[in-house]
Amino acid sequence: MILPSLVLGWEFFFSYSEIALEIVIRPVEPKDESAIARLWQALSAYHESLDARLPPAVPGAAERYAARLVERRDDPFTRALVAEVNGQVVGYILGAVIDLHPDLFQHVDAGFIADIYVDPAFRRQGVARQLVRTMYRWFSKQGVQQVEWQVAATNAEGIRFWEAVGGEPIMVRMRASLDGKSLLSNKD
Repeated sequence: MILPSLVLGWEFFFSYSEIALEIVIRPVEPKDESAIARLWQALSAYHESLDARLPPAVPGAAERYAARLVERRDDPFTRALVAEVNGQVVGYILGAVIDLHPDLFQHVDAGFIADIYVDPAFRRQGVARQLVRTMYRWFSKQGVQQVEWQVAATNAEGIRFWEAVGGEPIMVRMRASLDGKSLLSNKD
């Protein structure tokens, strides 16, 4: 007898939407340092692959970054969270309460999401959405009314995600290289 699973594949019995991950979102702990370093290194490499103009990480950066997150875990204006699946850290998010317009404009406390990354094997399963939702809740408890972040212009997947969680463009960050292709090289 041939089982349907062998003929049709496992997708016949299980769709990915039916297999819900048990995702635990929690504040970063010292034991997470190596996992955060691994994820940050992957985030940095991903950004490099998107656009060569984005700077590469320097040696040891991932370890220093992870150590800083752990060191600042008690900072009342900063929050780092990890996502665990089956005891494995598969993603993280870093947010901070900042003054968007220091000194010259009306004071506005805002949340700023500095980084988020989810292991590619766990994407499109609600991990990033739960990280962001938990961060939004923390920001709200801090009295924050708005949240901002940056996303690489060439990161189409990231832009779609951020739009899906309520983001909309308000500023466009631009860059001109002074390597001979800019206005400075024109012979007027």
